[in-house]
Amino acid sequence: MTETLDIKITKTSNSRLAQTDFDNLPFGQIFSDHMFVADYADGEWKNFEILPYGDILVSPAISSLHYGQSFFEGLKAYKHADGKVSVFRPDKNAVRFNKSAERLCMPALPEETFIQSIAALVDIDRDWVPAKPGYALYIRPYMFATDRYLGVAPSKSYKYMVLACPVGAYFSKSLRVKIETHYTRAAEGGMGYAKSSGNYGVSMYPARKAAEEGFDQLIWTDAKNHEYVEEMGAANAMFVLDGKVVTPLAQDTILDGVTRDTVLTLAREWDILLRNAKYLLPKLWKVPKMANLPMRLAPVLRPLLLRLVLSVTMAKSIH
Repeated sequence: MTETLDIKITKTSNSRLAQTDFDNLPFGQIFSDHMFVADYADGEWKNFEILPYGDILVSPAISSLHYGQSFFEGLKAYKHADGKVSVFRPDKNAVRFNKSAERLCMPALPEETFIQSIAALVDIDRDWVPAKPGYALYIRPYMFATDRYLGVAPSKSYKYMVLACPVGAYFSKSLRVKIETHYTRAAEGGMGYAKSSGNYGVSMYPARKAAEEGFDQLIWTDAKNHEYVEEMGAANAMFVLDGKVVTPLAQDTILDGVTRDTVLTLAREWDILLRNAKYLLPKLWKVPKMANLPMRLAPVLRPLLLRLVLSVTMAKSIH
């Protein structure tokens, strides 16, 4: 039997809900009224709380600021026509959360603690879940090291937090994409499969250079020879070739996305031909020069994604 978390709840006395323009929701900039917080010390998770959203006090010496022991997850809650709220496949994010923790020498968080923390926060802030189609409550669980220590060693104390943001679509247009054949996001044996903060930091410079050239996103290629397609910066890379849905093989350089897994799972159930493999660039585009190749990703997966959104059986509901 799953033990229910003992969560101390302090509700805000000054909700910002009425002042929020739900027709204008820049991604990741507007936060719900509350946040979840827990501490890890002496080998256990403790001090589970839901507090009013606000700043936290940390030492300037905490090891996450100096040595990069920090990572996060991202998932969404949706509001249905009957007012019920569903969090999309949080069990999958819970598993991936602990894969990141292990890679960064950080403590595992029990999967039920992960799911209950999200459910509790979404429940108390359910009015922040947008009702409009295409909108959602973005949920950001994350963990960071808190030892006050300047030395290269895993921390012994950590903080786990969950924030929530009402959001619209992350992308509002077709994307102009650059295939990156110089800079590298992840290499074999590294931590590309973890949602480490450092993985995102290392991508910012090449992403900025691409933006200066008029591109919206990067498609990353393998670190060794820049010959194989790997993944996009903020989206899943999928293609339709010869009647098959093609996506790069998930490995230690590629984040095993929950949306990716869902689309592939549904495609199998609908008898859509799939291929997971390492794909050479020339197999995808017969052009003499691969670098800086612009393209518009055709909306080949829109029918899949539409059916995915309508498939609510794979979501967990909070009543």
